[in-house]
Amino acid sequence: MGLSLLAYGLLAASGLWLRSCRMQQQPRPHWLRSLHLMTGGTMVLLVLLLLAIGLIGTVGHYGTLGHSVHLPVGLLVVGLTLLSAWSALQISPEQPWARSLHLGTNLVLLVGFVLVSLTGWSVVQKYLP
Repeated sequence: MGLSLLAYGLLAASGLWLRSCRMQQQPRPHWLRSLHLMTGGTMVLLVLLLLAIGLIGTVGHYGTLGHSVHLPVGLLVVGLTLLSAWSALQISPEQPWARSLHLGTNLVLLVGFVLVSLTGWSVVQKYLP
């Protein structure tokens, strides 16, 4: 989870830098957009990996799913992450709505990460002896 949060922080920083360059009509470093996209792709993979680990671990330990609110919150975070990634790939001058969707999704995703971290802590405590 820590790597996903690190990726989110890097994405926020690089996204704000991209926005600043665009708003001030200054050229951005040529590597910045690539870094942002690669970090976003990495975060998607990390979130999907966490989903798989959580599902397999829970079924392996309990035999079923749905023992806490962590599952729906986690699924929400996965959905928001995928929506954010998809909307990022739609951003273009022809589709100005995509940037707003991307930014809004990322703000809600911040709340989702906080909630999934809090609910995940209680789940982890059940696994520890």
